[in-house]
Amino acid sequence: MKSLRELYKIGNGPSSSHTMGPQKAAEQFLQAYPGADAYEAVLFGSLARTGRGHRTDWILKKTLEREGVPAEIRFDMETREEELPHPNTFTLTAKKEGKVLGEWRVMSVGGGAIQIEGQSDPPSAEVYALSTFAGISAYCRAHKLRLYEYVEQEEGPEIWGFLERVWQAMKQAILDGLEAEGELEGGLHIERKAKFLYNQRHMDESAQTRENRLVSAYAFAVSEQNAGGGQVVTAPTCGASGVLPAVLMYMQQTREVSDRRILRALATAGLMGNLIKTNASISGAECGCQAEIGSACAMAAAGLAEMFDMELEQIEYAAEVALEHHLGLTCDPIAGLVQIPCIERNAVAAMRAINALSLANFLTYTRKISFDLVVRTMYETGKDLHDRYRETSEGGLAKLYQ
Repeated sequence: MKSLRELYKIGNGPSSSHTMGPQKAAEQFLQAYPGADAYEAVLFGSLARTGRGHRTDWILKKTLEREGVPAEIRFDMETREEELPHPNTFTLTAKKEGKVLGEWRVMSVGGGAIQIEGQSDPPSAEVYALSTFAGISAYCRAHKLRLYEYVEQEEGPEIWGFLERVWQAMKQAILDGLEAEGELEGGLHIERKAKFLYNQRHMDESAQTRENRLVSAYAFAVSEQNAGGGQVVTAPTCGASGVLPAVLMYMQQTREVSDRRILRALATAGLMGNLIKTNASISGAECGCQAEIGSACAMAAAGLAEMFDMELEQIEYAAEVALEHHLGLTCDPIAGLVQIPCIERNAVAAMRAINALSLANFLTYTRKISFDLVVRTMYETGKDLHDRYRETSEGGLAKLYQ
């Protein structure tokens, strides 16, 4: 598996697969073909159908165009998904005096990661020798390691400095989102709600209601920042970036959890996200929202379990419960925007992660399903979903909303 640096990425929303990935590919393409006098990008699949709402055309044009060098962005609505190597596929072409200098076919596979057809990742990109939870947990038991200690062993001690930057960026996204007001761009007339949720105490507020309100406020804050193009951290994607920061911030503020313990939680959460990314998918276009929000919820539940010093089996169960009960979740963003149902969904998943933690505290040793099994199930379920429910905005809420 690759480093957590390839999972947690600090960047601007609204979509890791639709903006961050294409931008990364375009920057590399410019370096490969700097002498072109024209560039062209053709978007297919989910990128074609939701690219305008997710600002794919905007980021590609912004990245590829230079003074006197135009960039044309085209949307291919005709090519069927089964003809594509990945639902988030696009081509980049460089031309000079009408002749093609070079062409890449790129897959934006989720979380800002890309794969370029015909090019392989360098061997050094592989950091973890083990790529299943069963294998990692057996190793940790044999060597008396906690999961965050295993992460440090594989990544090196410098991983803590990276995770510190990740945590600071997550906190800043929450703080910025709690202060922001007004309507999000895109035409749906969605008002930002994080500040209202944070400040409006219920007249008869119980401890449980307060927890739900604050956790939701933090998740809304990050998700609204993402929808508005602000800076967030992929966890594991931009569209699901509000879940993990929300639960970590809530616990830090209400339980006086140190930054050191937060970083350990981030390491454990990242390891679980890495396992999903490696063995299944974190792409909504490939496997529906279960791959994004479901994965984020599993990461958050595992991180919380680490924060409370739970045993390996309990960490696994928390993550498994969180992912299992998102199986089949569709991705049908209205107007192709990362707003409805995406923003609320982050809040619901954050609360569900806390519920998964509670179940793990009591029921771990009655479980029947492993984390590896539910990851495999999620991947197969996602592949079975009709493509209209995989980030194409052609079904569900996106189709019926008027």
